[in-house]
Amino acid sequence: MIRNEHPQGTDNVLMDLGFDDAEELTAKAALALKLNTLIDQRGLSQTEAAAITGMTQPKVSQVRRYKLQNISLERLMQALVSLDQQVKIVVQPARRAHGPGILVAV
Repeated sequence: MIRNEHPQGTDNVLMDLGFDDAEELTAKAALALKLNTLIDQRGLSQTEAAAITGMTQPKVSQVRRYKLQNISLERLMQALVSLDQQVKIVVQPARRAHGPGILVAV
């Protein structure tokens, strides 16, 4: 049996798929996941979440469906702050094993 060679993947599937903005999309997805979790935990409707976060209901709907192309990282962070979360941005030298990039830890 002949074994096909498969390229080594990374831990970022969006990067493996060739998205130019894979790091930003991954960061947005992590923030949206936390935002959606908070909305679910509090039992908020999209209209209620919009009123609290200052987003429009259609934007909240986009976040709920992870349609994040038209929503900035800053907007997602502001929404989390409005839901009583502390958002930290840490800048430090890249480790050799991971290299430079964006990481969101929630």
